[in-house]
Amino acid sequence: MTPAFWPLVRGARALGKEVIDRCNLTVLFEPGMERLPDFLAEHGCRVVASLPCYSRENVDKQRGNKVFQRSIAGLQRLNGVGYGVEGSGLKLDLVYNPGGAFLPPPQDVLREAYARELDANFGIVFNELFTITNMPIKRYADHLHKAGELQAYMQLLVDSFNVSTVDHLMCRTLVSVGHDGQMYDCDFNMALDMASRGGGGEASGAPQLPRPSGTIFDISSLDELRSDAIRTGTHCFGCTAGSGST
Repeated sequence: MTPAFWPLVRGARALGKEVIDRCNLTVLFEPGMERLPDFLAEHGCRVVASLPCYSRENVDKQRGNKVFQRSIAGLQRLNGVGYGVEGSGLKLDLVYNPGGAFLPPPQDVLREAYARELDANFGIVFNELFTITNMPIKRYADHLHKAGELQAYMQLLVDSFNVSTVDHLMCRTLVSVGHDGQMYDCDFNMALDMASRGGGGEASGAPQLPRPSGTIFDISSLDELRSDAIRTGTHCFGCTAGSGST
């Protein structure tokens, strides 16, 4: 973890900004990270943690040996400082993504299963569960290509297009900002180096349009971006398939 994380959180909270920590649960057991749960609780940060399943077999198959064990221990540590506990004011949300080339099940149904299994087996509580569709980019796209499944998965995403998801896409209301201040329409475009202003990137077949160059330091207000076209590519079907990707 970058050393700038700690002062960044302190500074943002001092300005009254909400801080959401997208937490890799296993990082809580890395050297120097022992105080992270207390630090996050002290500053009232919201924690969003990835847990691709509530069973050991599925998580370890997807993430590696003993990742489930350490993830459960991490959640218990977060519960221990109040996260997810009713009345604490400390929100702990979990994230699910499928373990293969298929769409996630309905979010509300899956949340009930997570809550039941995690409480019964480990005494773990949490607030919300978000489902995220596997995006056909970078390593996952390479994996699908090697397995001969990329074309079929892309067809699944296209065939599952749901127009009602469009108004709620993250790119409609949020801006992702890189460490250097470069702006992106979403996290996935950031991964593809598809800057919202300037730069090239992997546009997944989308037309390359002239764009004003600049970073977050070159604008005085995010309102200046309202007239900018959102950069899209074929990977965007991942956010519009089925019930949508949170």
